[in-house]
Amino acid sequence: MRGDALPRIREAIVVEGRYDKNTLSQVVDGVILETSGFGIFKDEERLALLRRLAKERGLLILTDSDGAGFVIRNYLKGAVDPALVKHAYIPDRPGKERRKRAPGKEGKLGVEGMPPEVLLEALRRGGATFLDGEERRGYGRPITKTDLYLAGLSGTPEAGENRSALLKRLELPEHMSANALLEILNVLYSREELVSMGILEG
Repeated sequence: MRGDALPRIREAIVVEGRYDKNTLSQVVDGVILETSGFGIFKDEERLALLRRLAKERGLLILTDSDGAGFVIRNYLKGAVDPALVKHAYIPDRPGKERRKRAPGKEGKLGVEGMPPEVLLEALRRGGATFLDGEERRGYGRPITKTDLYLAGLSGTPEAGENRSALLKRLELPEHMSANALLEILNVLYSREELVSMGILEG
């Protein structure tokens, strides 16, 4: 499936790790964030971002069906306004992911091991909002990599420093890559807003 043919989801989807994110990004088009497993427990910046995204478009939590997945899910239940959070659950299926030598402690497949149709069904049952050709937040053209380059936030020697300053100004996690920044800017701001703030060129 090509990226532009994937179903678009309004909510920001929260998964445990990068392999889950990679799998899901081949199934749906949307903002997908990782908790880095239990790393979220000590990451105030990431938690603050999740709260912001929850207010902006809602969160949909999709963790593994093992004990660890439920610990993370329950932590987020208490850390983010429950009215802004939806929960999607994958079925309990025995097995192991291809990249692993042995199954996990409970012998269950995680998000990364689920077929695309199972993940889509889990998201539907969890109440995901599927967007059919709807414009992003009703704004004009999206913010692009070229915009970041022209603003000195990507692809230039001082881009890392500029990005750090901007992340601080916008109260976003300090270690965001240019790609992650681009994704989040498109969720939280319109291009026009960033131009008016002097961040992007008109």
